[in-house]
Amino acid sequence: MPGGRGGRGRNPYELTDESPVYVISVAAQLSGLHPQTLRQYDRLGLVSPDRTAGRGRRYSARDIELLRQVQQLSQDEGINLAGIKRIIELENQVAALQARVAELQQALEGAAAAMQQREAAVHASYRRDLVPYQDVQQTSALVVWRPKRDASE
Repeated sequence: MPGGRGGRGRNPYELTDESPVYVISVAAQLSGLHPQTLRQYDRLGLVSPDRTAGRGRRYSARDIELLRQVQQLSQDEGINLAGIKRIIELENQVAALQARVAELQQALEGAAAAMQQREAAVHASYRRDLVPYQDVQQTSALVVWRPKRDASE
């Protein structure tokens, strides 16, 4: 299936929320929308189902949920389709950014662990026969110097 979203690196028979399994009539029934509405949403880029080799639409459970969300935003919230498309794009962008933040956080934690290991290796390599320098405590004692007097004087 071109552009297949479901099953990358998995058992091809394992169904996920992204597995494209529903034909347009079933997707319309599950979402409570008319098939022509689904076709319009596809043309507008609101919900883009996968396609079979014969170009037939196949909807996933995630697509059905998105169709319901589009319908709810349109009917209950009064948002036009262009606004809904922008909302979906922004939600996808937020999800992608959150995934990137998690990826960077993981990389940062790995780098911090590697740095701690290197630091421990440096400390382990110190020579133990050297005495560490310790700063002398300063006191407020006053020392008076008096030169010795010669016996010749």
